[in-house]
Amino acid sequence: MKISILIPLYNEENTVIEILEKVNKQNNETISLEIIVIDDGSTDGSAELLSKNVQLYNHFIKLKKNSGKGAAIKEGLKIATGDYILFQDADLEYDPNDYSKIFYVIDNFNAEVIIGSRNLSPDYIRVYNFFHKLGNKVITGIFNLLNNTTFTDIYSCYLCIKKESVDINKIKSKGWEQHAEILSLAIQNSTIHYEVPISYSGRTFEEGKKIKGRHVFKVIYMIFKKRIF
Repeated sequence: MKISILIPLYNEENTVIEILEKVNKQNNETISLEIIVIDDGSTDGSAELLSKNVQLYNHFIKLKKNSGKGAAIKEGLKIATGDYILFQDADLEYDPNDYSKIFYVIDNFNAEVIIGSRNLSPDYIRVYNFFHKLGNKVITGIFNLLNNTTFTDIYSCYLCIKKESVDINKIKSKGWEQHAEILSLAIQNSTIHYEVPISYSGRTFEEGKKIKGRHVFKVIYMIFKKRIF
């Protein structure tokens, strides 16, 4: 089985090589990884670093200008050949050592959608912004209500979906709300859904965190749009 790891990035020269090294250690006997890095128009040294470390990935896409995380992900989806797609941020907030939990439910339960949850007693979690956590709980609650699911953390970076569950041509958004769009489409086209506990070392805005409070409203609109409209 092959899993395509999509790693969008924007100005992550301080972390991208370390995260790629960690991802490369996650291959096992039953699962091979296809690592796809998409540079969303970085203006720092990210692209140069990647050009010197080609052994760490299978494909590299360099966008000419910063078009948003969703735009980068969509470019990666176009060339992904894995049976599953797993999303990985290029910072160090999420630990690839948690992949084994995702792989386990794929191997043993034929899971079609898997979310890595920061709310299921992880080994460790850095205390992060109250309003960030509150916004995530609101988003998750609305999603569960409209989709008859019981997820605890839908805006975790670690979303793994069976590739055939999402038609890339139906993905229209390019911003942070795209995560909700992809998850909505995957849930509509699958029946076996799992969550696994993951660790989390969230960054502060001063340390480079990019998602803002205003993104919550676009996400909520997208959840309603995919379910009702």
